[in-house]
Parts: sequence; C-alpha cells; structure tokens
Amino acid sequence: QRYPLIFCHSHRYTRNLVDAGNGKFNLMILCWNEGHASAIHDHADSHCFMKMLKGQLTEVRFAWPKDKTVNEDNKADIGNSNGSGEIEYDGEELEEISRSTMETNGVCYINDNLGLHRVENPSHSDVAVSLHLYCPPFDTCSIFNKQTGKRTKCKVTFWSKYGKREAQEN
Repeated sequence: QRYPLIFCHSHRYTRNLVDAGNGKFNLMILCWNEGHASAIHDHADSHCFMKMLKGQLTEVRFAWPKDKTVNEDNKADIGNSNGSGEIEYDGEELEEISRSTMETNGVCYINDNLGLHRVENPSHSDVAVSLHLYCPPFDTCSIFNKQTGKRTKCKVTFWSKYGKREAQEN
C-alpha cells in the first residue's frame, strides 16, 4: 500500500491522523472511496490546507446561511435545541458560490471567512486520497443542511491515529 498510515472504508470517507503537531495543528490523510462526500461543514475558526495525493475531488463552497441569528451564541433563543446540539430552524437553502475539481497535486485553502464547503469524490471507479492540514486543530465543527441552512454541531473523529485503527464508540 502506497500510504501505509491510512485506512479506507467501503461505506464512508476516513480521517487518518498522521501528526498532531504538539497541539498546534493536525495533519491528516483522508481516504475517499468512490462517490463518497463530506457533509457541508465549517472549520471551527481553523485554517484548512488540502493537497490531492491521488485521484480527484470536487470542492463545493457555500455562503453562510443568510439568517445570522443562527449561531451557537444564541441557540437558546432560537427554539428547542433539547441539548442535542441541533437547532430547530426553518431557513433558506444554502447558496452555492463555487465549485472546483482538484486533480493529483492540486491544492486548495478554506477558512470560515470564505464560507462553508463540501468535498466529494466524483468518481464511481477510483479512490481519492488527500492530505489535510488544520491549524489550529479542532474536535467539533458544525454541519449544515443544504435545503434549510440548519446547523448541527458535531464531534469530529479519526478513523486511525499514527497508522493504528481507532476503537469505535458504541
């Protein structure tokens, strides 16, 4: 295997931690099986640098929801969140602002000032592999419903760390 520190999974993309950077950054290799995609997400005020190692990925960027009242600071004022991290919200569909395809050795950058994004492997026959540097590292982010702009806070996990498979939570 060319990338010995990664593990792939047939039903999802995987995040494989290569280096935790003494708490200053996370360096990861992500494996994207055919047709797999991330959710639309933010980067929790982190900078994200991405380089394609194999295959191609499509990055779709979205504008932040137009309703600026939907944020973690005032979610108690928005409605029933019942502690699940979900915010009840009937908003507008997220606006797509750009779409680009990255080939092997291509690079891109995103942070929260540039918007939200989704990354997807458009191939139905080839795996894609990408290198990601997040500075500072983060363990939670928000994902967004494309149709409503609804934000849900979620914990991010690693499929493997330093070449060893992580135990899965039940």
